[in-house]
Amino acid sequence: MKVLQGKVAIVTGASSGIGEASARLFAREGARIVAVARGEEGLRRLVSAIADEGGEAVAVAGDVRDESCAQAAVQAALEHFGGLDIAFNNAGTLGEMGPTPGISAQGWRDTLDINLTSAFLAARHQLPAMQARGGGSLIFTSTFVGYTVGLPGAAAYAASKAGLLGLTRALAAEFGAEGIRVNALLPGGTDTPMARAMNGTAESWAFVENLHALKRTATPEEQARSALYLASDASSFTTGTALLVDGGVSITRM
Repeated sequence: MKVLQGKVAIVTGASSGIGEASARLFAREGARIVAVARGEEGLRRLVSAIADEGGEAVAVAGDVRDESCAQAAVQAALEHFGGLDIAFNNAGTLGEMGPTPGISAQGWRDTLDINLTSAFLAARHQLPAMQARGGGSLIFTSTFVGYTVGLPGAAAYAASKAGLLGLTRALAAEFGAEGIRVNALLPGGTDTPMARAMNGTAESWAFVENLHALKRTATPEEQARSALYLASDASSFTTGTALLVDGGVSITRM
């Protein structure tokens, strides 16, 4: 039995990295997918790949900072698949990095808009659709940065991702009685295009790997399996949780 059989899931940031891996895994486990990202070509490839594997998916191209994108994703779930059970709000950005005095006010705002405000806007529209189904699973991608580890030069990123944990806990408390579980996935270093852009040399990548107790980074598929746990009934008594999937970076001080 596929663990998401009969479920409908929105996945944002679905054209690459953790989002793409999660959309494909959720589909293999029986979910029908609404894939959201800015890149139309990446979405087309994803929808085609899911179809080739016997799954169902539709694409919604848009910027998660725009509330209309959140509305369109939920509307697609309702119109194409009849409801919404799971939302993995995974889209994010590193934003403007560097010494904090040099971070522009606009760079700060852009990072918070993409990483935090977009999650609030998405949840505003996803929650009523889940209420109509009698429950659901809402997942946000946060990070260990700003939670267990402070990294210099990442003030906007850390603040925005830490804000997601407050949103997670507030929504978990607010909607738990209605059968809606809300959790955050906190990846460690993961081999995604965004991570490679931040650590573009072999030396810097080796340094990142060595920070982890496992002495390596994760694959997107490993993170997707943890997202699947939060999406599925395997985590039926789990809500308000910050789930570290970080290869031990949070407990390593070497």
